[in-house]
Parts: sequence; structure tokens; C-alpha cells
Amino acid sequence: MSIRVMLVDDQALLRAGFRMVLAAQPDMEVVAEAGDGAEALEALRTAEVDVVLMDVRMPRLDGVEATRRICAQPDAPKVLILTTFDLDEYAFSALKAGAGGFMLKDVPPGELLAAIRAVHSGDAVVAPSTTRRLLDRFAPMLPGAGGNGPGGSARPELERLTDREREVMLLVAQGLSNGEIAARLVLSEATVKTHVGRILTKLELRDRVQVVVLAYESGLVRAQGPGGGPRL
Repeated sequence: MSIRVMLVDDQALLRAGFRMVLAAQPDMEVVAEAGDGAEALEALRTAEVDVVLMDVRMPRLDGVEATRRICAQPDAPKVLILTTFDLDEYAFSALKAGAGGFMLKDVPPGELLAAIRAVHSGDAVVAPSTTRRLLDRFAPMLPGAGGNGPGGSARPELERLTDREREVMLLVAQGLSNGEIAARLVLSEATVKTHVGRILTKLELRDRVQVVVLAYESGLVRAQGPGGGPRL
């Protein structure tokens, strides 16, 4: 089955470019387009969509609020944010609203296609280096970000985690892949994947992106550490 994609961007030329890239793929099809968030919500009433490529800054209804409303619906499609990054202070808010990840608008076509497939399959879609850059820039804007100390005691739900699960969560928050975490902790990738799954279940989170957000909000990981990267 093809991955059914909706393009949401107020620039028709950008939508046309993305449409051409996706149309060349045997496993993807563009089933709907919208010029802003309001149009996207209306289109979703009738279109069956698996993945929404969502711009952030748009007239009428921006991508953050549109993402929040989409993700609140039952059986909602996955949302992949497309951002200019340097200008979009709302990208982090979109992740909090339920987006499965984000990519830069000038991303190479191959990376965009891989991200769409990853989102569709439920895997992580944010590259570790990009995660670190985004969080280093925006995490200080979060209420209480880095303010609760390394124990994260202000978030009682974290007490549900075992010591090993918390250790894995910290590494996920630093942008490490399952393979990198496995090497760091001398575990198999399958075991790491199991731990990540349990973390998501215990904390009632949707995906790895939300694990990262919670870790920064709770103070488990703090932005702007020595050398510009996250610090515990």
C-alpha cells in the first residue's frame, strides 16, 4: 500500500516541488494539499491520510495549532513538521503538540523520503544532530526547563521508571540512536528497543520525540551544556 501524504504549506511552489519528489516514489502518493492549517483540518474530513507534511508559519491557522488539533483526533495521521529552523521559534511547540518530528525545508530529497517512511512506520524521525541543535536553542524557553535539577523530581511520573529505563531515557534525550545506546550500555539493540517501548508506555508518550521533550522539561537533561551540547 502507498503512503498517503498531505502537503500543508502556504507556498504553492514549495508544495509543487514536494509533490514532484513524492510522485516519483512507488510507495507514496499525495492525496491532499492545503494552504494553511484550517484548510488541512477541513481536507482531513474527507481524505484518508497517513502522513501530513506540515509547515509552521501559515495564515489563519498555523502549523502548531493545526498539529495539536490533528493529533487530538482518534486514529490521527502522523505529522512531520517542515521548518526553516532559523526563523521558526514555534518548531519546538509543534513537537509538544504531537508532531512526530521535523525536517528542514531544504532537506535533501532522499532524507525527506526516509523521514516520511520512518514517520509512517512509527520510528524516530529526528536526526540526533538536529535534535541537539533544536533543543539547545529552544529548550531554555520551556517553563522550568533545566530548573528542576538533574533528578527531575518535579515530574512524579518519572518515578515509574527503573534505573535502567531512566538511563536509556537520558541517552535518548541526548539524541542517541538505539544502536548507539546499545553500544554505550553494552546491551543488544533489541533490549534497548524494549526499554524505549516501556518508557513510552509508562510515561504515556507517543514517540521518542516526546521522550526528549519531557527529559528537557523535567530537567533530566539541560540545554546549553559545555561545548554547546546537552548536559545531564
